[in-house]
Amino acid sequence: MEEKVKKIIGNSLDNLGLWVDSVTYEKEGNTNYLRICLDSKDVINVERIVEATHIINPLMDKEDIINEEYILDIYGKSKGD
Repeated sequence: MEEKVKKIIGNSLDNLGLWVDSVTYEKEGNTNYLRICLDSKDVINVERIVEATHIINPLMDKEDIINEEYILDIYGKSKGD
């Protein structure tokens, strides 16, 4: 799953100075989550996450690689990681 998602996103986040660090697909209770962790050389604030989400969400919808409902959860890697 991680390689597929990274390939779909490709270099679409370059203008934001972001890249995909990791991808997980997991179930919590009855809800599926596609979690995409982003990284950067700089601090990743909420505005950058929102911008990245506006780029990633349509790409994932277009490719439709997951055949069940899920929540897309995009977050930034903390500099302590």
